[in-house]
Amino acid sequence: MTGTSTSSSTGTSSTGRPLDGAVALVAGASKGIGAATALAFARAGAAVVLGARDGDAIEALAKEIRAEGGRALAVRTDVGDAESSADLVRQAVDAYGRLDAAFNNATDGPRPAPLAEIDPDDFDRGIRTNIRGTFLGMKYQIPAMLAAGGGAVVNMASTAGTHGVSGLAAYSAAKAGIIGLTKVAALDYADQGVRVNAVAPGPILTHHLEAAGPEARRGAAMAVPMGRIGRVDEVAATVVWLCSEQASFITGTLIPIDGGQLAGNRIRRPMGS
Repeated sequence: MTGTSTSSSTGTSSTGRPLDGAVALVAGASKGIGAATALAFARAGAAVVLGARDGDAIEALAKEIRAEGGRALAVRTDVGDAESSADLVRQAVDAYGRLDAAFNNATDGPRPAPLAEIDPDDFDRGIRTNIRGTFLGMKYQIPAMLAAGGGAVVNMASTAGTHGVSGLAAYSAAKAGIIGLTKVAALDYADQGVRVNAVAPGPILTHHLEAAGPEARRGAAMAVPMGRIGRVDEVAATVVWLCSEQASFITGTLIPIDGGQLAGNRIRRPMGS
C-alpha cells in the first residue's frame, strides 16, 4: 500500500498479488460493484472487511471469499450513522490490526423524477447516504490509515456528478458533492501518505440496469461511444489498481469508467459517408 512502511503491503509481493498482506474495507458491499470489488480485493491478497445494511448478503459474500482461501469479515453498517461508520473501521482494525484501503461505495436516493416532484425526505436520504456516508467513511478510515503508515481511499462518484442528468437531481447533486469531498481530502492528507481518489462509472451492468430490461440496456449502450455497457469487474479492477503501489503518485483525481462518455459527443455517421 502507498505510504505504508510494512514490507508485506508494499508493491507487488512475491505471490504476484498487488495487495498481499493489506487490509481493505468496502462500504456498500452487498451486491453489484461493491461485491465485485470486495472479491477483487480478496483475490489481490487483501483481508476484506464488508459493510452494508444487508447483513445476510455481506455474510454470504464473506463466506464466498473464505471459500476461495481469503480472509473476510462482515459488519452490518449504516454509512449515514456516525457510530456505525466508526464501528466498521474499529472492527476492521480489531480483526486485522490495520487498515490500508477503503472503497466508499454505498449509495441511495429517490427514483428518477423531475426535480419539483421529488419528496424532500427522499432527497435527504440520497444526500445522507452519498455525501454524509462518504464523509463519515473517510473521517474514520483516514485516522486508521495514518496509524498504519498510510493508505488509499476510493470514493464512488458517477459521470452524473460531472454534468446534469434529467430526473436525477438528488443523485447528481450527491455525486458532485462526493467529487468535491474527494479533492479536499486528497489535499488535506497528500503529504501524510494517504491518497484519496474517486471513480466515475458510466452505464454498468448492475442489478438496476439488469432489472430495467433489454430495451433500457440497448439505450444505455447506444449512449456510450464504445457501444457497450461496462461490467462490474472493470470498475472493481480500477478500484484495486488505485489502491495499489502502481497508482502511488495519483491522488485527488476522478477516474471515468465510461467507455468514452465524458470525452464528448460522438457523431455516428452512416457507413460510406
